[in-house]
Amino acid sequence: MSRKRQTPALTPRQLTILWLLALACLPATYANTLFTQTVAYAAQDFGVSEQGQGIGAAIIRWGVLIALPLTALADRIGRRRLIIWCAFGAPIVTALGGLAPTFAILVATQTIGRPLALVLTILIGIVATEEMSSESRAWAISVLALAAGLGAGIALAALPIADLGAGSWRIIYAISLVWIFLAIILQHKMPETSRFIEHHEKHLRSVTHIDNSRLLTQSLVAIFGNIFIAASSVFQIRYLRDVREYSAVMITAFTLITGTPASIGLLVGGRVADSRGRRLLSAIAFPLGAIFLTFAFSTSGKPMWLASLTGGICLGLAYPAMAVYRGEMFPTLHRSFASGVIMTASLIGGSVGLIGAGYFLNRDISYGTVMSWLALGPVVAGILIYTTFPESAHRELEELNPDDVINSEN
Repeated sequence: MSRKRQTPALTPRQLTILWLLALACLPATYANTLFTQTVAYAAQDFGVSEQGQGIGAAIIRWGVLIALPLTALADRIGRRRLIIWCAFGAPIVTALGGLAPTFAILVATQTIGRPLALVLTILIGIVATEEMSSESRAWAISVLALAAGLGAGIALAALPIADLGAGSWRIIYAISLVWIFLAIILQHKMPETSRFIEHHEKHLRSVTHIDNSRLLTQSLVAIFGNIFIAASSVFQIRYLRDVREYSAVMITAFTLITGTPASIGLLVGGRVADSRGRRLLSAIAFPLGAIFLTFAFSTSGKPMWLASLTGGICLGLAYPAMAVYRGEMFPTLHRSFASGVIMTASLIGGSVGLIGAGYFLNRDISYGTVMSWLALGPVVAGILIYTTFPESAHRELEELNPDDVINSEN
């Protein structure tokens, strides 16, 4: 790892942008989390099996096909405009799920709403990568991850509403409309990134290109990693409710108590990734987190709570380094689309994990066994990170992407 360095103070512009991006994280993660947290209750209302839930969640992930052209558009017309469109669109479309008369219609609304939230998430990371310094990119991502956790936490805090009676889960979808107020703030205050303006004005899109080997390795890491992450997140609530017989209040308490300390991992991970490097940290902490979470599906009581807490901290340590890689490795006018491709790959991996987990769980194979199989994915991802990813700490984006430097001088 590199010699430890201090994270420099942010400029007033960087502080303003980071604050606005943190606000944007709230509707993005609320919409991303909503179906995952409420699917067990909606499925019970509609009489849908575990396998049906897995298929529905996989279909929603395939809605990323909507996201890809939008991420490509952000490389043409700018990040700001797409952020505002998605900040309005994601909560409005997501809220329509509360009116769904069938499980299929619920899935259809989220298949549109969730990709809009995903595009918003991608662009939040892109703007942070382009606007922060080479010594603070991963730390900024960790701060935004904390804001994202707040958005997801609000969805979790609303979960006890689902216990009020049949169909009360619909109220949690209606709450999405609150985020329109934040979209109005973004519309008035969010600037375009300096790097996009500079490179767009010099018409560099046609003379820069995506490194296909980088795109392939990052996509493979996303696929293998999310085979486990998606299944464990979707089926954790079902496991707690059906196997451990937890109420909605206990599920919320478990998720918040075991998940909140992951914020420690995020902050420490962001600092370490910027000061000492990203690659080794990601390669160790990510597989380790999956192993601990697998153990949480195989036990009960205090060991289950401790394993889940430890796994969350490990994943928190790995997240800033892994997330910042997605934007660092590609030229400015292809950065959003490349991140969209990687996000698509992660959702493909998630779909495989969801369908596979639903299939085997429906055949009475234990949660511990199924999650142990899926945890091999993050182990493979860790090996790929260590053997193929370059170290990007302390390096400017133009140094990592020489095309931007060469062509900007023409």
